[in-house]
Amino acid sequence: MAAIDAVLYQYHPTQDGKQIVQATLNSEKSLNALSQPMVESLLTHLSQWQDNPEIVAIVLEGAGDKAFCAGGDIVQLYQAMVENPQAKQPYVEEFFTHEYHLDYLIHTYPKPIILWGNGFVMGGGLGLMAGASHRIVTETSKVAMPEISIGLYPDVGATYFLNKMPDRLGLFLGLTAAQMNAADCMEVGLADHFLPHQCKGEFLSQLTETSWPTSHDEIEAQVTALIQTVGESKQGLCPAGNIAQHRDIINQVLKPESLSDVVDAILALDNQDKWLSKAQRSLANGSAVSACILERQLSVGAELTLEECFKLELSLSVRCGQLGEFSEGVRALLIDRDNQPKWLYQQVNDVDSQVIDDLFRPMWADLEHPLSSLL
Repeated sequence: MAAIDAVLYQYHPTQDGKQIVQATLNSEKSLNALSQPMVESLLTHLSQWQDNPEIVAIVLEGAGDKAFCAGGDIVQLYQAMVENPQAKQPYVEEFFTHEYHLDYLIHTYPKPIILWGNGFVMGGGLGLMAGASHRIVTETSKVAMPEISIGLYPDVGATYFLNKMPDRLGLFLGLTAAQMNAADCMEVGLADHFLPHQCKGEFLSQLTETSWPTSHDEIEAQVTALIQTVGESKQGLCPAGNIAQHRDIINQVLKPESLSDVVDAILALDNQDKWLSKAQRSLANGSAVSACILERQLSVGAELTLEECFKLELSLSVRCGQLGEFSEGVRALLIDRDNQPKWLYQQVNDVDSQVIDDLFRPMWADLEHPLSSLL
């Protein structure tokens, strides 16, 4: 049986003989969970294309209609963590090193990367989306950072992009794993454009039926203009934003200074609203360690560069792989599926501050850091 390509690549000739590349995460059954082979493939190809004058832009999408990418493929990470508990695992370091390298490359890429964020875009999928130059969401987009449910923390550059959100919304979204639709993503700066999913074919045709300028800025502007042309009469199909509808309530629960008071305020909400109730349940059932990591990363990450955020996260993620909270969360949700994780602490006030201090202790000297090559 022939091996299945982790990512499929189609090269579409343009009006002037250049090429648009359509790159498709190819694991529809897993909702295109981001695997190590996917990461390696994208890293290799993106590195080759960045200096190729024939490649105008890359369209990054997921196979099928249900998801761009519903998160990282963490089962293999789990297996590595449980083989030798509380020890530094080479595979864990390797996985996150390559994933963050890819995320950073997308953030800093010299050509347009147009991301089609249809359906589920979560965790590792959001890491790919956050750095793309043109982030398109659709009527079925469901975007979230659900790491609190598996004892991790919002990574893949979230230290950077959650801090860019207004009014501490990054804290709320990280604590509650609240699911964002297209309007929400545009409100918090995680997406740039709305197009109905049915318009993807038309948009790809527009990209190929165009003659392209040579300057980076002009190419990016032309991509934006084409998106706006295709979506000009379609904006009424964009769903109403959940964050906008609940903004007063969210602002109220985020007023307290201390993390424990914010958590208490969210959990104390008396409402019958489906979106808020789901957010409450995620927080109530989530890891207190994850909540404390989130608070600390938003604090220390506020003044960090994008490069520094990824370096911080790599050290933090490898240490989380040793702690046991992450592996226990994966076990409960994805391995045994009993949904009864045995967290180290029941409430954020119970969490030993020394545990959080140790997680944030740098693992490498600057020149020895696996991401020291990031520029």
